[in-house]
Amino acid sequence: QVRLVESGGGLVQAGGSLRLSCAASGRTFTSAAMGWFRQAPGKERERVAAITWSGGSTYYADSVRGRFTISRDNAKNTVYLQMNSLKPEDTAVYYCASGVTTNGPFVTWGQGTQVAVSA
Repeated sequence: QVRLVESGGGLVQAGGSLRLSCAASGRTFTSAAMGWFRQAPGKERERVAAITWSGGSTYYADSVRGRFTISRDNAKNTVYLQMNSLKPEDTAVYYCASGVTTNGPFVTWGQGTQVAVSA
């Protein structure tokens, strides 16, 4: 069983950067794929990025490719989402999740961290 806690959200101006962290506890972290998702008010949850257990393969949504970078440090049981060139449409609650593959299923979720981007 993995427990996930996100941090690093906040308010930033358009064009700025934030780095989200997701700290995991549990013995299965290093064998799990990890993903970052987001959900804006009135919108469906969107898979933003995902990474395999080894870090050797990644996935990015078209909306963030080239601006966001997912990475993980298995020694620290942490996965990161570096977000650059932020846009107001990136405003959402961001969640990390652990899964079987980068395509899911994602079975354990964090509580979320709010990201707000002002114009």
